[in-house]
Amino acid sequence: MSIAGKFITFEGGEGAGKSTQLSRLAGRLRASGEAVLSLREPGGTPFGEKMRDVLKQPGSAIQPAAEALLFAACRAQLVADVIAPALAAGQVVLCDRFIDSTVAYQSGGRGLDRTLIESANRLACGTVRPDLTILLDLDPSRGLGRASVRDQGQPDRFEVLSADFHRQVRDLYHALVKEESARFFVVDAARPPEAVEEEIWHEIARRFR
Repeated sequence: MSIAGKFITFEGGEGAGKSTQLSRLAGRLRASGEAVLSLREPGGTPFGEKMRDVLKQPGSAIQPAAEALLFAACRAQLVADVIAPALAAGQVVLCDRFIDSTVAYQSGGRGLDRTLIESANRLACGTVRPDLTILLDLDPSRGLGRASVRDQGQPDRFEVLSADFHRQVRDLYHALVKEESARFFVVDAARPPEAVEEEIWHEIARRFR
């Protein structure tokens, strides 16, 4: 299996298990001899980590358009400073969320014009696009329940939003899968983490063998 220089993103709603599965995949890839860089969005740079606190802080009054542009700005910094150099050096880059999250949350959930969001992200990312996007699909009510346990009852700005918001996010993710079925791999995230991990690993081996 040759996966050097590949860019793999993890997507899904709240509590779907993205960070868990990213960490498990990173461990297996490193054990197989790959150089792996694990990232999260927003974050991954000093600027991105500061903005992460702002964007996720409960009670922060941020307009939807400003929210979308902040995500794009964080992404632009991450791509230029971290992702593009790592891919050029032959590292495998794993990222917890990328452009699809902004499309799903800010267009599907917030109702912003998808074309404008995608234009901002073309500016932010240039030609950098994931080679594979793993969508951890989970009913929002179940995912929010998991997130509540994980966060010990201290939800962030997105976790407190309505059930309708999270259903619209999931619907937009499903629309993206239909549009770019070759890039996406959809996994039923309701199953035990070990089963999800194995399915992802088999897909990595199949796709990049």
